[in-house]
Amino acid sequence: MVRIFLLLFLSFVTFAAPARADDSLAGFASGDYAQTQQAVEALAQSGNPRAVDILSALQASKLYYLPDQTLVIKGEDGGYANALTGEPVKVETSDDDDDAGPKEVRVNNNVRSAIEAALGGLQLFDSNPAKRLAAAGAVFTAHNPVAIPALDKALEKEADPSVKRLMQQARAAAVLSSDDATQETKLSAVETLRVRGDIEARSLLGALAGQQGPVGDAAAAAVSSIDFNLQIWSFAQSIYYGLSLGSVLLLAAAGLAITFGVMGVINMAHGEMVMLGAYTTFVVQQLMRAYLPGIYGANLIFAIPAAFLVTAVIGIAIERSLIRWLYGRPLETLLATWGLSLMLQQVVRSLFGPNNRDVDTPWWMSGATQVGGLTLTWNRFYIIIFAGIVVAALMAALRYTSLGLRMRAVTQNRRMAAAMGIRTPWIDALTFGLGSGVAGMAGVALSQIDNVSPNLGQSYIIDSFMVVVFGGVGNLWGTTIGALTLGIVNKFLEPFAGAVLGKIVVLVLLILFVQRNPRGMFPLKGRAVEA
Repeated sequence: MVRIFLLLFLSFVTFAAPARADDSLAGFASGDYAQTQQAVEALAQSGNPRAVDILSALQASKLYYLPDQTLVIKGEDGGYANALTGEPVKVETSDDDDDAGPKEVRVNNNVRSAIEAALGGLQLFDSNPAKRLAAAGAVFTAHNPVAIPALDKALEKEADPSVKRLMQQARAAAVLSSDDATQETKLSAVETLRVRGDIEARSLLGALAGQQGPVGDAAAAAVSSIDFNLQIWSFAQSIYYGLSLGSVLLLAAAGLAITFGVMGVINMAHGEMVMLGAYTTFVVQQLMRAYLPGIYGANLIFAIPAAFLVTAVIGIAIERSLIRWLYGRPLETLLATWGLSLMLQQVVRSLFGPNNRDVDTPWWMSGATQVGGLTLTWNRFYIIIFAGIVVAALMAALRYTSLGLRMRAVTQNRRMAAAMGIRTPWIDALTFGLGSGVAGMAGVALSQIDNVSPNLGQSYIIDSFMVVVFGGVGNLWGTTIGALTLGIVNKFLEPFAGAVLGKIVVLVLLILFVQRNPRGMFPLKGRAVEA
């Protein structure tokens, strides 16, 4: 009798387990969204080892059911496998009878939300902290109360502080969406999301802010606190964007500050030096992709000196062949360099075509990082650092090198410098070459944030002159302060006035400033200048 009883018990266990699994999957073949959602939640709590595969297939629209309600997963090769066992299934289709073939399990937004929460809950126990972090994020986004039991178990075992913090926030979001949670639990969840303080947390709390009672009042107070913090982070974000824009203007204007300050040349072709630097970056990338693929990730490191040399040589050639004959005639210089800029644009169109050229962003400049509520994009962060290095190197060169000493002497008093034996024509050529080389390096940076086209330089030439005039002609400190100031002011005006009207407002303010300070914020000093 005991043996018979054991055999019957084992038979019951053997057949009952699949039945329970089938019960959790039955709703998928119902064609009803509500039952499908219930099936997703039941499968997530069933402990079925195939739960992740089945839910992932459903999320990817690859879960089907046969006429006998057997669930199958469609593979990449078009074949089918049993959802419960993973074994291949031969599926017969008929063009005459649509009901004979497999039918896709349909989902709507509620089902998708349940899938995200279920998958997140199932992956909360993964051995990889990155996957647990991603799973907690998915559960937070779904904020489905079904995930609360899984979150409680995961929180008991979690040792990673960052993962645990996100799990707590995900649990708080799920609690606020639950109808069964107590008032104390919801008040604690409101405080957790207030500490989180981002847009997603504000959205969840905003849905409760209009309710009556302590929870609604706490949610309203939390929303007010989050709004204040978001305004502070928005202010910081605008400053960061302003600094990045100012760094771009600084790179474009630094070379112009040297040439315009030393020689007084209104060089309308300065923007084309920036454009040639960007195209040099494109050429270097193409050559390294073809001949040095092993170090292709460092292409910008090679492009910077290449762009400097190419544009510096072109700048010296321009000064020796054209500019040297036009000193003291600013109108003729303006017209000549404007015509030269058109010629350079047409040369580039003939060589590279009129369309934009794709310049790759290295992996180490891609992406962004989050600092509180501040999003720092790596490409603009590196451009800010690069601009600081370039300006520091220029200041050091002007202060501590023989060429810099001669350039400063020519800037302050050209006639006295010539009387002291300084060859001012060669200083002019080298200065023009240095300014053009810096513009070329600016083109390397701009290739990472702007379209590389023959018209690239035209977008920055006017802003560069504004920076130079505002900061003080020939003064790198003034150029730096002027570029960063104009960049930040532009970014603060854009949300209210728009990009175009914002530039007009900046131009009007600059005109009013120049009326009172014609020589800029930091004018150069010297006997010739004072005269």
